[in-house]
Amino acid sequence: MTIDPTAPASRTRRHGARAAVAASGWLALAVTLLPAGFPLRWVPVLLFVCLGPGLALLHPQPRGLRPGARLEAFALAAPLSLALAALTATFLFLVGGFSVPAFLVPLAAFTTVATFLPGLPLPAATRGAVAPADAESFLSRERGPGGGR
Repeated sequence: MTIDPTAPASRTRRHGARAAVAASGWLALAVTLLPAGFPLRWVPVLLFVCLGPGLALLHPQPRGLRPGARLEAFALAAPLSLALAALTATFLFLVGGFSVPAFLVPLAAFTTVATFLPGLPLPAATRGAVAPADAESFLSRERGPGGGR
């Protein structure tokens, strides 16, 4: 049995990243308490709304992410976050209770809970994100008579 000396460091790094994602929503909510004319007030809110919930759903993979899967997770985080934000905003508009804090609190709570759950499975994370060298491309396959399958 071999012991990987980098395992505790990678586990600590993963927990730190998960904690940062969980805290990002509450930080965005806290920034809204700054004066209205403060120029950097919108940056944490925008970053959280665009990436926070999606990263919380995709990032905590059980065995970590392979290099290709990291790009896939980051690319999927923005549309997933924006979809959750749109659903939250739509619900708040329909019930007549939209405000920035009322919008950020459910998203921050969802993000915090999602960071404690395992991430959604990603195809590239399970496949290895890279095709084996001896794998054949679908373009190079010989076609039968008539060019069909």
